[in-house]
Amino acid sequence: MWVLFAFGSAFFAGITAILAKLGIEDTDSYLVTALRTVVVVIFAWIMVFLVGSQNTIGDISAKTLVFLILSGLATGASWLCYFKALQIGDVNKVVPIDKSSTVLTMLLAFIFLGESLTVVKAAAMACIGGGTYLMIERREQDKVSPGQRSGGSGRGWLFYAAGSAIFASLTAILGKVGISGVESNLGTAIRTVVVLIMAWLLVLGLGKQKGIGKIGRRSWLFILLSGLTTGLSWLCYYRALQDGDASVVVPIDKLSILVTVVFAGIVLKEEMKKKSILGLSLVVLGTLALLI
Repeated sequence: MWVLFAFGSAFFAGITAILAKLGIEDTDSYLVTALRTVVVVIFAWIMVFLVGSQNTIGDISAKTLVFLILSGLATGASWLCYFKALQIGDVNKVVPIDKSSTVLTMLLAFIFLGESLTVVKAAAMACIGGGTYLMIERREQDKVSPGQRSGGSGRGWLFYAAGSAIFASLTAILGKVGISGVESNLGTAIRTVVVLIMAWLLVLGLGKQKGIGKIGRRSWLFILLSGLTTGLSWLCYYRALQDGDASVVVPIDKLSILVTVVFAGIVLKEEMKKKSILGLSLVVLGTLALLI
């Protein structure tokens, strides 16, 4: 069953990237992240009360709570980097780098969680890593996009995308430990509150809250929708992570790149060259090999 939740996470995460890109075109990415998180928090706590897990808050151990907070901080850092990268770079440039967190997560799961590293997993890592490299290398040779020019740095998106991948890996490992003693919906809700606080502290610290009144109806719509899909993705992701190995759940979740690429071509009119298509094929092949 956890495999189905992992694929559900991938689907909703893929849609989120497109909705988020559309929602931050004319709005500061940090402010958008903070506003989206409000939606996610509301959605997450509604799910907590629907399943009745709010009654188990008092049973959460100090260790579990610490790891939930740490994973929330890592998630917040990953989100801030990811949506900043999306704002100043093309979706098809940012997403492959963000998904490279798969290989790092598998290595960390082997080192810190004691998960097995079989020949199949090693081969899958090679495919995923090689495929990601092909996609990244091609994208770095592209022309600077309008979004990058407006952001003031042709390569700034690369820095933020790499940060997103690193923090996403830490999120998975810390989250795996943190949800071992708590119902998954409740763990997700607590973690999201941490992200919310972190995001709004940054927004208020930078004075970005002044931009709320300038957000148009179209941006509000996409912020709301991306918040809902993020909530759904998270609920599926941590439900899968609670029962399945992080070294398998995370790669399946990263199949969201397929959804993102398809919608990026349809909605954003972004195109992929042959080298990127080959890279994407290797990523998918490596991911599916993990299910053997």
